[in-house]
Amino acid sequence: MSRLSLTRDKIYKTVARQLHGQVPCWVCGEHVLPAAATLEHIRPLSEGGNSHAENLAISHEVCNSQRHAKGAVPESPTIPGQVARGI
Repeated sequence: MSRLSLTRDKIYKTVARQLHGQVPCWVCGEHVLPAAATLEHIRPLSEGGNSHAENLAISHEVCNSQRHAKGAVPESPTIPGQVARGI
């Protein structure tokens, strides 16, 4: 198992423990099953982000791919610093 897979599993388990088994996707907000979980860089590496835990979040593989295809994540109009859900 790669180091990134171990990091993903560790972050997933930490979030699941904190939220009583519910792990929301960082992009869409829906529950992510362990098998469908991917690591998402909140601030992309291409924009100066890093792979430290505070810059990583869990997302669905599909949501992660769609985000990269669009090139950006829309911010919530009501909550500054949060992602717009349900896009």
